[in-house]
Amino acid sequence: MTDATPAGADPQDARALADRLAAVLADPARRPLLVALDFDGVLAPLVDDPSTSAILPAGVEVLAALGGRDGVLLALVSGRAMADLHALAEVPPGTYLVGSHGAERARVTTSGLDRDVVELTPEQADRLAALGARAAAVARGRDGVWVETKPTAVVVHTRLAEREVAGPAEQEALALGAELGAGTLHGKDVVELTVLPADKGTALQALRHELGAPVVLYAGDDVTDEHAFAALGDDDLTVKVGAGATAARYRVADPEAVVGVLAAVERATR
Repeated sequence: MTDATPAGADPQDARALADRLAAVLADPARRPLLVALDFDGVLAPLVDDPSTSAILPAGVEVLAALGGRDGVLLALVSGRAMADLHALAEVPPGTYLVGSHGAERARVTTSGLDRDVVELTPEQADRLAALGARAAAVARGRDGVWVETKPTAVVVHTRLAEREVAGPAEQEALALGAELGAGTLHGKDVVELTVLPADKGTALQALRHELGAPVVLYAGDDVTDEHAFAALGDDDLTVKVGAGATAARYRVADPEAVVGVLAAVERATR
């Protein structure tokens, strides 16, 4: 794995990625290729209200085309709760969905979701309830700070808050996680406190081994995606979307550029 790259997009990254992708797709021994993607900031531009997030129309089209191709497997790997991810995803049947940073998993079918059941122990359920109550106190009285409850975690969101409000709220949420023994993930304008330890890297490696994928293409934009970048190997294609220090080997500018990468995969597999 390469060292972290400096912030700022390098146009060479996109060209180098295209060349490497062409070489991978030309080699039958490297099939199936697992194309795994974060959702927000990768397929869907970031928005203030997460409930309005949507995949770019061109992305919906190219994923639909890739869904029927031999030698290509599709997955979304997101911090979103599974129900939320499925409602917004607009992906073809056969796509694997990994939600809550790996704590939830399902496969899209023509009739809905084929889900793995998540079960908490009584102790975990009690800790989740305590986290929810205490996180609500963190958000109370702070404009733009709100709390989301997932099946295995509680998330403190600060995207809508002013920086002088968001910073202290995030620090209190991190302290809460340490106090109650929860796993913590500190991403862009969010602090997630989980009672079922999971990360995108562990989840992605488990999926690729289950599916027998020799090569994984993974694209993500957040600090939580660094777990996936670090877990993947030298033969994999790791892609940072946007600026920021990263362990990914390649960088593209934005979701529009991600769609361009997917279009290159689609053309090469016709």
